[in-house]
Amino acid sequence: MGSLLSKGLVKGARFMDLKNRINYFKAAPKALENIMEMEKYTRKTPIDKKLRELIKIRVSQINGCSYCLNMHTKAAKKLKATDEEINQLAAWKESDLYSPKEKAALELAENVTLIAENGVSDELYDRVREHYSEKEYVDLIMIINQINMWNRLSISMGNQAPQ
Repeated sequence: MGSLLSKGLVKGARFMDLKNRINYFKAAPKALENIMEMEKYTRKTPIDKKLRELIKIRVSQINGCSYCLNMHTKAAKKLKATDEEINQLAAWKESDLYSPKEKAALELAENVTLIAENGVSDELYDRVREHYSEKEYVDLIMIINQINMWNRLSISMGNQAPQ
């Protein structure tokens, strides 16, 4: 049956060209297959594609992951996110650029990313659920957790944004 990596199906294997500490696609191919399966799932959710990228940018800002910031900024621009939308993500609470639905998702992303500090209060859960179904709430959590996992993997392996 062969692994996704050996079949050339892991697009993320481009990491192999980076000067990271460990080629994690080769060192732990089964783990990366599972991560890529979750990535496939999150890409097929009904959550707006541009919002998914904005969430990934905001989480990557919080975590300080330059590699993911670079990647998801480019992806957001391909989805017609404006420079203003991207640049104001760090101050989304004060910005008029984002809808209440987007702000609820961004607040959830921040709170889940900083869960030990903020938790997810009943009030936040209720605010998010005003805009998202149970399934969409779970999908948001999966998207947020997925980018947090990628950030942590990328940072711990020494990945840097391309120059």
